[in-house]
Amino acid sequence: MAVILAAGKGTRMKSELPKVALSIAGKPMIEHVLENLRSLNLSRIAVVVGYRKEEVINRIDLNRFPQVVFAEQIEQKGTAHALLAAKEAIGEAAGTLLVTSGDMPLIQPETFEQLFQSQENQDVAACVLSAIQQDPTGYGRLVRDNQGFLERIVEEKDADEETKKIKESNAGTYVFESPDIFSVLTRIDSENKQNEYYLPDAVKVYRTMGRKIGTLVLDDSDQTLGANTVDELASLETKFQKMQAQRQAVKSS
Repeated sequence: MAVILAAGKGTRMKSELPKVALSIAGKPMIEHVLENLRSLNLSRIAVVVGYRKEEVINRIDLNRFPQVVFAEQIEQKGTAHALLAAKEAIGEAAGTLLVTSGDMPLIQPETFEQLFQSQENQDVAACVLSAIQQDPTGYGRLVRDNQGFLERIVEEKDADEETKKIKESNAGTYVFESPDIFSVLTRIDSENKQNEYYLPDAVKVYRTMGRKIGTLVLDDSDQTLGANTVDELASLETKFQKMQAQRQAVKSS
């Protein structure tokens, strides 16, 4: 099972379209995410829509992706609130749940597979995808305990200067156990500078429950790139084309 968070507007994109509906290599970003999930043969993929939801829904071919169902985040109150909106669409069946973002088209199929595997191998309540960034500005930072397990994720706007020095950043992609995660989400508060319910704060809740949180650190930090501006979207297109060319070269060799 998976949830794709796709309810945001993308205010700095200078477009009336939702960010996930903007194109990379001639396809909406969210379609690339769905393509990258295809090889996992997931039983259900819930896409959480919100801002101009029809623009997102109409860009997903349900003949090609029949496992997709939609959930609506009526008010945008943060990523934890968005995932909670998918509870009914996912259902009560027990299983491992992948959560990712609809505006991150560079995360490769094998990375998603490795994240599932990493959660199982580490025997942890959840597993977070991360990367070491030379310049992690704008990303949440991963704070570890003395055993190396994840202690908390601190959003940059809430980070002190010492935390901002951490290079390991949150890639916004997670594996949780369902339906347990949905009860965890109800314990997250909005006491932060954005006054939002942050999904990364699930880590703190799990830790108060005595549960361990693992990580999968990517070698290729480019996979974690998203786009918040028109210039970043152009850069993402360039990275995507380069990545596709490299994958094609490997297949041909």
